[in-house]
Amino acid sequence: MEAFVISLSSIATAEMGDRTQLLALVRRYWEFEGIGAFSALPVALTDRVLVELFAGRIEIAMSLAAESDAVVEATGGHLAQRSSIMLANWRGRDAEAVALIEARRQDVLRRGEGLFLAANDWGSAIRYNGLGRYEDALAAAERAAESARGLGPSILLLAELIEAAVRSGQAERATGPLAQLAEIAHVAGTDWALGTHARAAAMLAEGEAAERLYREAIERLSHVKTCATLARAHLLYGEWLRREHRRVDARKQLRAAYTMLSDMGMEAFAERAHRELLATGETVRKRTVETLDELTPQEVQVARLAAGGQTNPEIGAQLFLSPRTVEWHLGKVFGKLGISSRRELRAALSDAGAAVIRR
Repeated sequence: MEAFVISLSSIATAEMGDRTQLLALVRRYWEFEGIGAFSALPVALTDRVLVELFAGRIEIAMSLAAESDAVVEATGGHLAQRSSIMLANWRGRDAEAVALIEARRQDVLRRGEGLFLAANDWGSAIRYNGLGRYEDALAAAERAAESARGLGPSILLLAELIEAAVRSGQAERATGPLAQLAEIAHVAGTDWALGTHARAAAMLAEGEAAERLYREAIERLSHVKTCATLARAHLLYGEWLRREHRRVDARKQLRAAYTMLSDMGMEAFAERAHRELLATGETVRKRTVETLDELTPQEVQVARLAAGGQTNPEIGAQLFLSPRTVEWHLGKVFGKLGISSRRELRAALSDAGAAVIRR
């Protein structure tokens, strides 16, 4: 019974955008498992997978997902292998996600797992939005909202629904969800909730109002740990700038989005950013396992400015990025160059030279 209460608390906490409290609840699951409630472990692992995905740590999420599925298989539990489905949706791997979902659908329906079906449709909406299949994303998001009406739709679900509605040319179906999102965000009062609302509202705005909202979204989301939400804000802002024929400004946002989305395993969204960059006239080399150890042009810019003594806000102002995005790039630079501080940057860049820089 306590595991069920913790699960409901996790859902409510996630909706309010309180990541710290969500992690505390996930840790409570670990304690619960430690006193013998082994059946609660897959649920805890799945919640942790979600936290790690939104934090941009795809490698940790994949490891936890494998552990969760192994526990379900070893114990003969009735829980569907949700983490694998979640990962396939996150990465935009359509055939894999559909096969996993269909393999478990009848069993889930037989047991009446309504929350699983709602979560599944939300995950499918993420996948479809990444793939640019916006009508499919809208249908999935609306099904999820209907299925979850007892608990109320979450911020994350409403954001997917609004993006799908606007991008499918049915903005009128986004107005009600946007009003719901505004109410939830106001009650939550967190930068994550308010930033997600600003990102969604920008899609329904025009001109200066849209730009103001996109900038607010990036500013607010720069202060939280959910890097995936920030990366998608960069993507949407970049797409909007390109449609406004501001190609130079668009490239800055789209480069940031492409790097972040690629590194966090959101392959379909990264491809969306890649296509947009090509449309601005920029030549973009696809990021693969082989190229992830090379510095991107934007990472080189950030690294050189940081080596010159500029702070994250100063670098962000010069490159039209948020301080949080600059921090993200520097983290990647440190990892690729094998260093741990700014003091080592100048020597590391000099030693690495052109060998680590992607032309």
